[in-house]
Amino acid sequence: MSQPALNQAVSDFTAEATSELTVTLSELKGSNVVIYFYPKDSTPGCTTEGQNFRDLIQEFRGNNTQIFGVSRESLRSHENFKAKQEFPFELISDPEEALCKHFDVIKLKKNYGREYMGIERSTFLIDSEGVLRSEWRKVRVKGHVDEVLEAVKAL
Repeated sequence: MSQPALNQAVSDFTAEATSELTVTLSELKGSNVVIYFYPKDSTPGCTTEGQNFRDLIQEFRGNNTQIFGVSRESLRSHENFKAKQEFPFELISDPEEALCKHFDVIKLKKNYGREYMGIERSTFLIDSEGVLRSEWRKVRVKGHVDEVLEAVKAL
């Protein structure tokens, strides 16, 4: 799988998600899809980002858009995070980093002087035909979900 480029079709993928679902991109055709990658369940920024998507879910749904969060945690961790935050969308578990590598979101990060490879907070908007229409990298949480919603409305 090669990294998707703007205004190009995204290669099909299948991934395990919460609610015992298997998500296959090609089966979502006909709906817009927002995939947001976040570093870790139940951390402050990741919780706020998920809550912001949760709080605007009706507007996304009203614009024919499904949302999926992705990180490397286990499905069990995701189920707990999703339940605690009452997320009305599924979280994809990517422990092997297949989806993370497909979207090229694994980057060298620094925290308190320590360097490690981790998920760079990123969001991708795929239209109802499976074409990548927008991408946001090095996301700052504040105001981000509103920006994504505006891009969805502009499709």
